Amino acid sequence: MRAVILAAGQGWRLGGGQEQPPKCLLSFDGQSLLERHLRALEGLGVDELHLGIGYRAGDIEREVARVDPVLPVRLVRNPHWREGNIVTLHTLREALLAGDDVLLMDADVLYHSDVLRTLVRSRHRNCFLLDRVFEAGDEPVKLCVAAGRLVEFGKHLPAGLAFDLCGESVGFFKLAPDMAGRLAVAAEGYLARGARDAFYEDALRDLLLEDPAPFGHEDVTDIPWIEIDFQEDIRRAEQEVMAHIRAREAA
Repeated sequence: MRAVILAAGQGWRLGGGQEQPPKCLLSFDGQSLLERHLRALEGLGVDELHLGIGYRAGDIEREVARVDPVLPVRLVRNPHWREGNIVTLHTLREALLAGDDVLLMDADVLYHSDVLRTLVRSRHRNCFLLDRVFEAGDEPVKLCVAAGRLVEFGKHLPAGLAFDLCGESVGFFKLAPDMAGRLAVAAEGYLARGARDAFYEDALRDLLLEDPAPFGHEDVTDIPWIEIDFQEDIRRAEQEVMAHIRAREAA
């Protein structure tokens, strides 16, 4: 199994302009998000990490060297990182087409390693992670389930959509080799159509809605995690989420 992490963007919603470090280098309890990803992946026996970088790529390269992970890391630069992250996904297509199971991950998530462990150990070959507790609004990327099957994935839900359960997507996905390859082809299609401002989730949604049957989900509601998009998320991560992570680690 190989991991693919998207870490090319600037994270402009945090503010700070060019002085703002890449989000994966934000530090919590003395560890950057990137180091936390590396340690978690090493503990789960992942074979290799392909890391998509762009904004302040040299800073990320230096952090990988500082951490000196046992896990082999391939740094893949996206020179067009100012465009949609579908471009970064396309830059990482070699990893998606390699014929291995793939863990596809956003870089800007702080979490207890049990989140990732749940994904890796899931019986579902193609798996989403769902948290039932989330703030309403347009910001969370939502997953909807009807009769045990995923029926929608995105920030904006179609009017009249029927579902039994709705939760927030963590931003981590497990894909079987064939589905990872199909995602690479879907990303290529977006670029061919000139939709370079699209999000990679759009391509993943296309695959889900085309045929929901191969996909499943795991509920991680009780495991602490947070996506870092705004300054308020950093405050919550420092004051709330890290406390829950430490408590779970001590239990």
